[in-house]
Amino acid sequence: MGLVHDNLIHIRQQMADACLRSGRSLQEVELVAVTKTVPVSRIREAIDAGVRVIGENRVQEAADKAIELNREVVWHLVGHLQSNKVKRACEIFSVIESVDSLRLANEIDARAGQLGRTMEVLLEVNTSGEPGKYGVAPEKAILLAKEIALCKHIRLTGLMTVAAFLPDPQEVRPCFRLLRTLRDELQRQGVPLVHLSMGMSNDFEQAIEEGATLVRLGRALFGERT
Repeated sequence: MGLVHDNLIHIRQQMADACLRSGRSLQEVELVAVTKTVPVSRIREAIDAGVRVIGENRVQEAADKAIELNREVVWHLVGHLQSNKVKRACEIFSVIESVDSLRLANEIDARAGQLGRTMEVLLEVNTSGEPGKYGVAPEKAILLAKEIALCKHIRLTGLMTVAAFLPDPQEVRPCFRLLRTLRDELQRQGVPLVHLSMGMSNDFEQAIEEGATLVRLGRALFGERT
């Protein structure tokens, strides 16, 4: 069947095992196949093997691949979004996972309104505190989420984080727990969030055990990037 197909079988088993350990159902967790620099032929193999959600870091790369693929998949933007790319992003993607400011949310709200659609978004939170990373600071996340939730053409459905990259994935758990705590607090305050997009190829099992509903996997599925 091919390397991607075999990798996906292995990943699904790892996801199922993580769900079993944490008393969750595999149906609660969606795999987002991150396809940055991955050729269309290998993305097609993943789709043929059952992948239904594709994550892209760049708007133009997604636009080009969507045309070439011509497949019924759900596109998630998982990389940083610049204001001048918002209109195109709203045309291509079903979900924008990387909203990290009210200014960006307002731009998405305006563009989505012009297109006559409601854009599903996640609020990106910098749970590791690393200065080079995108995402709102955790202490500002609740207020920002409430402001975004008021946007007319945006549907805020969850939180996203790029956790610290550490040799031992067990040490990443505090990032995931912090994101879950913020989501739970927002739920208590009346913001009906569902998703926690957290966990990548090196730590997705720990993320699932801590409550992830979306795991973003590139290397584990497609192999090392060239």
